[in-house]
Amino acid sequence: MKIAVLPGDGIGPEIVAQAVKVLEALRAEGAKIEMETAPIGGAGYDAAGDPLPEATLALAGAADAVLLGAVGGPQYDALDRPLRPERGLLRIRKELNLFANLRPALLYPELAGASSLKPEVVSGLDLMIVRELTGDVYFGQPRGIEVRNGERVGFNTMLYSESEVRRVAHVAFGIAMKRGKKLCSVEKANVLECSELWKEVMIEVSKDYPEVALSHMYVDNAAMQLIRAPKQFDTMVTGNIFGDILSDAASMLSGSIGMLPSASLDEHNKGMYEPIHGSAPDIAGKNLANPLATILSVAMMYRYTFADLATADRIENAVKKVIAQGLRTGDIWTEGARKVSCSEMGDAVVNALAR
Repeated sequence: MKIAVLPGDGIGPEIVAQAVKVLEALRAEGAKIEMETAPIGGAGYDAAGDPLPEATLALAGAADAVLLGAVGGPQYDALDRPLRPERGLLRIRKELNLFANLRPALLYPELAGASSLKPEVVSGLDLMIVRELTGDVYFGQPRGIEVRNGERVGFNTMLYSESEVRRVAHVAFGIAMKRGKKLCSVEKANVLECSELWKEVMIEVSKDYPEVALSHMYVDNAAMQLIRAPKQFDTMVTGNIFGDILSDAASMLSGSIGMLPSASLDEHNKGMYEPIHGSAPDIAGKNLANPLATILSVAMMYRYTFADLATADRIENAVKKVIAQGLRTGDIWTEGARKVSCSEMGDAVVNALAR
């Protein structure tokens, strides 16, 4: 199993180091794992003047899976837009054709008090958001800033082809089949023609999955319902920009954005695995970050790319054990728990994995 390790910026190197500890522990048991590290984002710009250096893209393309930390930092904000760290992230998703982004939001019982909502509202939450990742307004053309009638105008194009919607629909329905057989498609079809097409294609694809109950919800209502009654959802599917926003909102239901992993898959289940949070430059280098989302991303790697469900379960159970033991990084700490550092949390997961 060849894994390209892309730590990135900010807290990226710290949290990825803890996930690598887990992979090294599995390798010590006999798993055949090869890892090679390369820069991306701001680190890529610093190393090669490009947020996605050609060598990094080549490594990622040749690997079976990619483990990524986070990109970005205020020191890069003044760069021209094509050179900013985030452009490297968008480009690698597009270059590797990682069109299906899976973002689970699971609330561990011990963390119900860390959620920003009342425990009775979120206890038992187990939600999967499927986000289309390579289309929509983030990639649509034309885009830019230009002068019209004497003033600057910014413009972007929300764009989806039928085939783009269809392929992510099949992924979402397939996941719903393995979960609660409920799929909510989120769009804004009442005002956006792009969403109108999205809804039509979802209905067409639903005929191939008669066991799955398909529902539809406008994105503004979905945002409200995620906060009002999140457990009504089992699997959600939505476009790139709506999924970006809704999945970050869902992260707070689970206690912290530091708890949410993600998988970005191509049509062959090759994937890039990363926590959904950013580079958190305010705590970078302080050994304070929560590495659990990154470690759980490794579990997703085993589940979706390597099809090794037993190892995926082992990693997830190790995370459950350390949480049950009362270990907490600062973002999920509550009264009575033991606050630990990023590296201590990583060591605890490795120890739980061994036991």
